[in-house]
Amino acid sequence: MASISIVLLRMLLRRGIESPEQLEEVGINVYASIPVSDTLSNYNQKKGIRIRADKLEHKSFLAIDNPADIAIETIRGLRTSLHFAMMEARNNILMISGASPNAGKTFVSTNLAAVIAQTGKKVLFIDTDMRKGYVHKLFNSTNENGLSDILSGGINITDAIKRMSGGGFDYITRGTVHPNPAELLMHPRFGELLKWGGENYDLVIIDTPPILAVTDAAIIGNYSGTTLLVARFEKNTTKEIEISIRRFEQSGVKVKGCILNGVVKKSSSYYGYGYNHYGYSYESSSDK
Repeated sequence: MASISIVLLRMLLRRGIESPEQLEEVGINVYASIPVSDTLSNYNQKKGIRIRADKLEHKSFLAIDNPADIAIETIRGLRTSLHFAMMEARNNILMISGASPNAGKTFVSTNLAAVIAQTGKKVLFIDTDMRKGYVHKLFNSTNENGLSDILSGGINITDAIKRMSGGGFDYITRGTVHPNPAELLMHPRFGELLKWGGENYDLVIIDTPPILAVTDAAIIGNYSGTTLLVARFEKNTTKEIEISIRRFEQSGVKVKGCILNGVVKKSSSYYGYGYNHYGYSYESSSDK
């Protein structure tokens, strides 16, 4: 009986986040609860099978291809919340990280860049995951002349700027593979890049590697005026989010709040938060 009790206790401790209230109860602000994409659900239904979200990262850029999608509507709400949240920020740099791989940070950050650009703002998106970033694939671009190339001194900043014409914003890819990304991020050129971006754009959005995997996000966070953490519904635990926030704080980075991603509506609801798992992200299965 004792062994069964221990197993049950471990299962309870590993239970993923099932409502925004779980985060709010421990003092973590939730800026958005993003439901599963209608497009993804319909795709799975047409195929007659349930396909993991991370297998569909290149099928559609929702903000452009399906702007009325329920997930994009929620990200528009996030856009409004961030407008007020960033009013007192020290700069116009927004960092979006995740606790772990497949939380959906790239899905959130790329689509957020698009919906903010649609309001007429000049937006620069930077893929700072120099290990496993794949935004160049999502945007049907190449990985040449990207962030690592700027930081290593191989090219000028303006040589790395690419245009997401359909999305109305500029972006910088991760660049060519480098053996030590963290070392590159600590070079003065990174600060110079962000200073240039902040002066030439209304908003700079940075997509980082997950904080529990590598230290890169903690380095990057010291340059951002606003930091948000993406948590995956029923995948990440409250404990993981608390540890992630603590890891940022140890590096002097304040996390403004969380975005709960990948939720599906079910019969029982939590005061309007009535969603369950099976969410949406662009994370590649090869990135695990």
